Amino acid sequence: MNSKERVMAVINKERPDRMPCFGANCMATYEQMDRVQAFWPEAHEDGEAMAKLALASHTILGFDAVRVPFCQTFEARALGAKIKPGKLPGGMEGIPGIDHPPAFKIDDTPEFPDDFLSRGHIPELLKAVKILKKEVGETVPIIAGIIGPFTIAGSLIDTVPLLKATFKTPDKIRPWLVLGEKAGTSLAHALIEAGADIICCEDMTASPELIAPKSYKDLELEFQKKQFDAIPVPTILHICGKVDPIVKWMARTGPDILSLDTKSNPREIREKCESDIVLLGGVDVATTLFLNGPEEIKKESEQAIDDGIQILAPGCAVGPGTPTENLAAMLEVARVH
Repeated sequence: MNSKERVMAVINKERPDRMPCFGANCMATYEQMDRVQAFWPEAHEDGEAMAKLALASHTILGFDAVRVPFCQTFEARALGAKIKPGKLPGGMEGIPGIDHPPAFKIDDTPEFPDDFLSRGHIPELLKAVKILKKEVGETVPIIAGIIGPFTIAGSLIDTVPLLKATFKTPDKIRPWLVLGEKAGTSLAHALIEAGADIICCEDMTASPELIAPKSYKDLELEFQKKQFDAIPVPTILHICGKVDPIVKWMARTGPDILSLDTKSNPREIREKCESDIVLLGGVDVATTLFLNGPEEIKKESEQAIDDGIQILAPGCAVGPGTPTENLAAMLEVARVH
């Protein structure tokens, strides 16, 4: 099987020739940047550089997918959020984020701009997907990332007011979730038209480590379900942290794959999901992949597979300083399963 056939077999509940291995989140590292001569911040902003770096996860790492973008700011930027550059200590380039003060207040009236898809760096993201499609065709799946409604809302009105409102004035949040869902879904449709095979929704702020599980059920579930219902290709849902308290609702939103942080045990998640949804994840990014070596990575990968992981992957976005040999160790394990 080629990589796309392998991944689609798992999604379709068929038996692949071996376990797929790739990341649902950012897979870019400085070593890959050096190898292909595509660097941040250009690869956050320029479609050609973005595609060149994304290809490295397959051509250099051997992973079974390529993925763009490398940050979580595209929708928020297009909707008016202020963006700060991803500068790291020592002058290294990192991932851009949302700047302060927020662009809006919770009592403002959110509006979805008619020219949304032509704003910010969205045109360059779509260009990157088109380039990737020409490069990989039907041999490697292209994962395109969107941001979930709750996280977009927090990017626009700030996370702290958003979290406070979940307890005090939840009805004030709903118009922002409407906007967030529309933005992510509109971007997803454009990404699919450009050539994306899988849409990954990252909704970091919806984590039970930030909001009460009841807030997820009462506020976010409706909008994530509406979003996945509207996306006609396979989907991944990633929410950071230990998602056990909300995972049964996450599964009910309708994604094909759940991307799990290593704080959640796949065996326990399977019991709570009440479905045969595909589980992706397995290896901790902050300690195991970044600081440890191949032997520790192989051990953790084997344990994750024993616990029920079906697609071996980093548990979240990899640190850009992660050694290539560490990421390659994951693939070695996947190749024998």
